[in-house]
Amino acid sequence: QLQASGGGLVQAGGSLRPSCAASGRAFSSYTMAWFRQAPGKEREFVAAIRWSGITTSYTDSVKGRFTISRDKLKNTMYLQMNSLKPEDTAVYYCAAAAYNLIVSALRDERLYDYWGQGTQVTVSS
Repeated sequence: QLQASGGGLVQAGGSLRPSCAASGRAFSSYTMAWFRQAPGKEREFVAAIRWSGITTSYTDSVKGRFTISRDKLKNTMYLQMNSLKPEDTAVYYCAAAAYNLIVSALRDERLYDYWGQGTQVTVSS
């Protein structure tokens, strides 16, 4: 029900824009987020956006470089990634929570009910 795509291989300083297409449910009312998992590391929060599309949250390491957005008509979420660094290399997963999470809960992956299959992002130095 969540399909992530748009990853790839890019040089440091480059940009990518993964997307997450939702189907089968009214995800427009859900909180959605991106998480990532690098080799040998635990999955970590990257960014989230509440149903309104106005409230967003980012992990400190991507602030000012990444922008999360959503298109409710297309039922699709995006992650614009600029100024990419080798440490951004990971599998990026999109997720959706079946209700509108409060801001303090946006980073808790346990609260997300639906997950996409992941898209690989590789940044070369």
